[in-house]
Amino acid sequence: MKMWESFRSVAQFDSFEWNPTQRKLKSVASVDDLRRLAKRRLPAGVFDYIDGGAEDERTLATNSSDFSRLEFRPRILRDVSELDTSTTIFDKPVAMPVVLSPTGFTRIADAQGELAVTRAAARAGVPWSLSTMGTRSIEECAEANPNGEKWFQIYAWKDRALVQDLVERAAAAGYGAVWLTVDTAVLGRRERDVRRGMTLPPKLGPRTLIDGALRPSWTLDFLRGGPITFANIVGQNDEDGSTAISLADHVHRQFDQALSWDDIEWLRSIWSGPIVLKGIQTVADAKQAVAAGVDGIGLSNHGGRQLDDAPTPVSLIEPVRQEIADQATVICDGGVRRGSDIFKAIALGADAVSLGRPYFLALGAGGEAGVDWLLNFLRDGLERTMALSGCRTLAEIDRDMVAWKR
Repeated sequence: MKMWESFRSVAQFDSFEWNPTQRKLKSVASVDDLRRLAKRRLPAGVFDYIDGGAEDERTLATNSSDFSRLEFRPRILRDVSELDTSTTIFDKPVAMPVVLSPTGFTRIADAQGELAVTRAAARAGVPWSLSTMGTRSIEECAEANPNGEKWFQIYAWKDRALVQDLVERAAAAGYGAVWLTVDTAVLGRRERDVRRGMTLPPKLGPRTLIDGALRPSWTLDFLRGGPITFANIVGQNDEDGSTAISLADHVHRQFDQALSWDDIEWLRSIWSGPIVLKGIQTVADAKQAVAAGVDGIGLSNHGGRQLDDAPTPVSLIEPVRQEIADQATVICDGGVRRGSDIFKAIALGADAVSLGRPYFLALGAGGEAGVDWLLNFLRDGLERTMALSGCRTLAEIDRDMVAWKR
C-alpha cells in the first residue's frame, strides 16, 4: 500500500497534445531547436535558401557569435517584481524593442506566408515588415493585420514608376515606415543555392519531387497553397515570380545598380513617414545617412547573405551611437537569437533589434504557431535577463550592464 501511494505521488502523466504542430513545439527550447524542426520538414533546397549565407558563411556565424563576446554586469537586490519591456519606435508604442524584418518568398516555408507572420506580430505587439519580394500583397497583409504596426521594404528597382506605385499603395494601406535596402547592388554569392540549383519559386524537378515525397506535410501545404509569385507586381513586370528564375539573375536585371545618396531625396518626395536605411555597415555611412535626413539606421549585413566578412551589426552599435548621438533611431538587424541578445543590443545603444531568419525558420518548423512560439520566447528571455540583471524597464538598461570580454 505504501509503495502504491509513493508511486501515485510521483507518477504525473502529461496530457496528450492532439495538435501535431503544438506537440512538436512542446519539445522546442531554443531557436536552434526550431531550426532542426525546419530542416526536417522543409525540402533541402528550401531550407538552405532560408538558412544559408554568402560564400564561406563566416559572417552568418559571427552575426550571432559576436553577442557571446559580451558578458553581463548584473546588479543585485533591486526590486524586479514588475517588469516592462515596452517602448516606442518612431513614436509608436510596441510591446518590446523588436521589429520583424522583411523576408522574400516567405510562402516557400508555409502556404500562409506573410499573412501568418503579420498576424503573429500583431498578437505580440511588434512591427512587421513586408518585402518588395513578398508573396502576399500589401493589401492582403493590411487586411490580416489591420491595427498592428506595419513597415514596407523597398528594393530600388530600375522601374521607378513601379516602386512609386508600391510606396503609394503601402501608404494608402496604413504602413507606418519604410526600409530602403541599400546593400544589394548585386546579389551575394550564396553557394548553398548554387549547389542546389535553387530558383524562385522552386522548380518541381526530379530532385524536388523526391525531396518532397520525403516531406509530405510541406509538399501538401505547398501544392494546396496555389502559385507563388511576387504578389505586389503580378502583371506589372516580366519577372513577377510566375516563372522560375535564379535570384541572382533577377537582381541583376531588375535592381538599380546606380542607386546613390541622391535617391534618398527622391524617396522622401513620395513618402512622408519614417525612412530606415537597411544595410549600413560603417560609422561613416551612418553619419552620412543622418546628414541625408533619414530617420533610422538599420545596422545590417543582410543576415550574412551578401558580403562575407562584413562587420557584424552588434559590433557597430556603440560606435554608431557615439557618432550620431540621438539624431536617428538605431536598429540592430541580424544575429539575435535570444532575449538576452536584445538586452545586450539595448545596453550598447540600439533602440531596437530586428530579425528575419529566426521567424522564417519558425514558420518552416511550425507555421503561424511557430512564429508565436518564437516571439513569446524572445519576450520571456528579455524579461528574464532584465530581472537577473536588476533592470525593471528598458530605460534602466545602460552601458554599464555589459562589457566586452577580454
